[in-house]
Amino acid sequence: MNNPAKFTTSQIRADFLEFFKSKGHTIVPSAPLVPGNDPTLLFTNSGMVQFKDVFLGAEKRSYVRAADVQRCLRAGGKHNDLDSVGYTARHHTFFEMLGNWSFGDYFKKEAIAWSWELLTKVWGLAPERLLVTVYHTDDESYELWNKMIGLPPERIVRIGDNKGAPYASDNFWQMADTGPCGPCTEIFYDHGEHIAGGPPGSPDEDGDRYIEIWNNVFMQFDRQPDGTLVPLPAPCVDTGMGLERLAAILQHVHTNYEIDLFQALIRKASELTGMADLENKSLRVIADHIRACSFLIVDGVLPSNEGRGYVLRRIIRRALRHGWMLGVRQPFFSKLVPTLVEQMGEAYPELPAQADTVVRALQAEEERFAETLDSGMKIFDDLAAKVTDGVIPGVDAFRLYDTYGFPVDLTADIARERGMTVDMEGFEASMEHQRETARAAGKFGGGVTLSAELVASLEPTAFLGYERLQADGLSVVAILKDGVPVQSAQVGDEVIVFTAQTPFYAESGGQVGDTGLLSADGVRVEVADTQKFAGQFHGHVGKIGEGALRVGQVLSGQVDGQRRSATILNHSATHLLHAALREVLGTHVQQKGSLVAPDRLRFDFSHFQPISAEDVALIERKVNEQVRANNAAEVHHMGMQEALDFGAMALFGEKYGENVRVLKMGEYSTELCGGTHVSRTGDIGLFKITSEGGVSSGVRRIEAVTGQGALDYVAEEESRLQQAAQLLGGSEADVVEKIRQLGERQKKLERELESLKAKVASGATADLGSAAVDVGGVKVLVARLEGFDAKALREAVDRLKQQLGDAVILLAGVQDGKAALVAGVNGSAMGRVKAGELVSYVAGQIGGKGGGRPDMAQGGGEDGPQLVAALDGVLAWAKPHLA
Repeated sequence: MNNPAKFTTSQIRADFLEFFKSKGHTIVPSAPLVPGNDPTLLFTNSGMVQFKDVFLGAEKRSYVRAADVQRCLRAGGKHNDLDSVGYTARHHTFFEMLGNWSFGDYFKKEAIAWSWELLTKVWGLAPERLLVTVYHTDDESYELWNKMIGLPPERIVRIGDNKGAPYASDNFWQMADTGPCGPCTEIFYDHGEHIAGGPPGSPDEDGDRYIEIWNNVFMQFDRQPDGTLVPLPAPCVDTGMGLERLAAILQHVHTNYEIDLFQALIRKASELTGMADLENKSLRVIADHIRACSFLIVDGVLPSNEGRGYVLRRIIRRALRHGWMLGVRQPFFSKLVPTLVEQMGEAYPELPAQADTVVRALQAEEERFAETLDSGMKIFDDLAAKVTDGVIPGVDAFRLYDTYGFPVDLTADIARERGMTVDMEGFEASMEHQRETARAAGKFGGGVTLSAELVASLEPTAFLGYERLQADGLSVVAILKDGVPVQSAQVGDEVIVFTAQTPFYAESGGQVGDTGLLSADGVRVEVADTQKFAGQFHGHVGKIGEGALRVGQVLSGQVDGQRRSATILNHSATHLLHAALREVLGTHVQQKGSLVAPDRLRFDFSHFQPISAEDVALIERKVNEQVRANNAAEVHHMGMQEALDFGAMALFGEKYGENVRVLKMGEYSTELCGGTHVSRTGDIGLFKITSEGGVSSGVRRIEAVTGQGALDYVAEEESRLQQAAQLLGGSEADVVEKIRQLGERQKKLERELESLKAKVASGATADLGSAAVDVGGVKVLVARLEGFDAKALREAVDRLKQQLGDAVILLAGVQDGKAALVAGVNGSAMGRVKAGELVSYVAGQIGGKGGGRPDMAQGGGEDGPQLVAALDGVLAWAKPHLA
């Protein structure tokens, strides 16, 4: 029996890697949670993701044996364990997978022998506690377990096609419907007879007695479209062992949440929430979720309302709600980060390196969601109280989501805990109705698309504009008029002209399309824009200003050079800005969109809070330092992997071909980009930020100008400063002090004005009291006062209450054609007359509304004859109530 104190989670990681290093494996670092250049996956959900292209033969590595500890996430898309987290012994959003890999090197014999050696010799697991499964036709693996390892037949379980189709089995693995696949052998640990459950393949296999800890996949076939299996020329090994499950076994505990790593997080969560019961499900959820959220942020994901950012926000909010259930009303989740760094920072140095970024992102989300959660729970309680069949209507769940920002998964989570469900079909119907409404509202004009027939007849446009702004011999290959291909067009026609080659840049990557002129003898096309169609054809959008144009004609093209030059200054500046943002704010900053026009640049990027004025100034200074450095803007053409190795930044979600264009400006910025750029950074001249603000949750925007545009902006600012100085009667250097003095003087005058108003109001209300009418022992007072606002009216009503005692008061203050109403009820009149009803009675007659407490209410409406009539009727309205 092993010593559980010896096997900390950190030690298990180290043991695994050291063992396979001793077997000739290259130790490979964990890939990020966001798969690079793989649009088929939301997150890295298994260890083999980073080796996918190696198995498919699309990539070659410098090694044939590898071992790693891969961080994984299953909280979105096809692989989603989120709803089970906290309620089962072994489900997590974030988990670590130990893996060893053979790319056409060793195979079944070595993989099985080493797995047994590591489990029983290095970690000391009792052999009699282990049993294995094999695919029912994999006699080779069966023989290795039986004869080489010595496992008796009763501890080797053959598993057939138990998923309803040939080769659809728990013990047959495949990457997709076609491609690499093969049998696998799984190793199970027997927790003992005191735990319910049967061995794999038995009717009660879902119990907790037998737990799978290691899966050895033997990829030896290539599955064809017709389902046949063709042997691979170089069989591979792909293994995976869950670190948390293994740690639970080696530490002699039954659930993953009892291992050292989770216990440290749970104890900290207990301290922060005040929940002393360490078995509490909410503490487990919080401990699990801090790992997933922190590593997602480390890997560049920030909370948002779509894609990966939405999954992150969903996990954060689930953790925050569990804190709310424990009575926590202050930010707490981000305070778990230091404990996580203590537990996992050594294994993943990127975590401590970005700990501050993680904390700030989580704090911002906690503050944002606190109000949503509190109000959303109250609304949910009201909805739940009206439910009679245990189902929250979908339309109500949608209203919670759409109006109050309460995620539907949280609504479903809360409903489940109360024994209720959510009508998800009704929710989706409401969601789809909203989408349809948005789509209908957004339809305008209709974009032009090329027919499949036209696309097939054209060759991709050859772009000449990197080297020149003018070109001859541009053969017209297609003309569109009203979106339809035509053979010719006449003067005055609006057209889209396609040529075999062009110096005109088509809008792409945020850079606007070029303008200019296409011409020949007797023909002139004024190009107002250039667009890219079907990703590869440059269409010159414009109007025929002279002559007739036909397919096959040869034109000359002249780009508006001044406009292009201004545009490239802004484009190159966006690259320097991106680098400066990452330097100042952190490497979590990622481009989320851009506009590069002749007059300005706009750059959207991921960041979770407003940028301070100091940081904005620092970012601007960093960019201008690079401008003054006057580094060459080097363009390199290379393969995609070569570009990444070169240090080029690739944007998540962007599609890149095998060969890419890399822009490198000094040592400061290296990015993939197909746009046009300056020759040297000094060409930019001056970079000036004009604004910074939020676009959506988790996305900020900077707008800036460069070159002559920046000089013009500075000149305009100086002119405004001079005008302000003249108006203030001082010099430009005195403007701030003059404004401060002016502000103090204004505050003083406002205080004096309020004091005078109070005195006037006090005198006016003293005289008003004598106008009150006695109705059954209650003074009823109605008055119209010129120049009184709502605040002055309230103060007047309070004074009149004290003066009159038992009273019903309605005052109307009028100014600028509007009427403010304030009603007050005091003494014995309380209970007989309600101030809110009185205000509503009067406001309803003057086109307004009002309401409030029984003793004080206010409202408003229009001044005019109706107000006079309404006030005259108050006494008659009050008498029946006071009789």
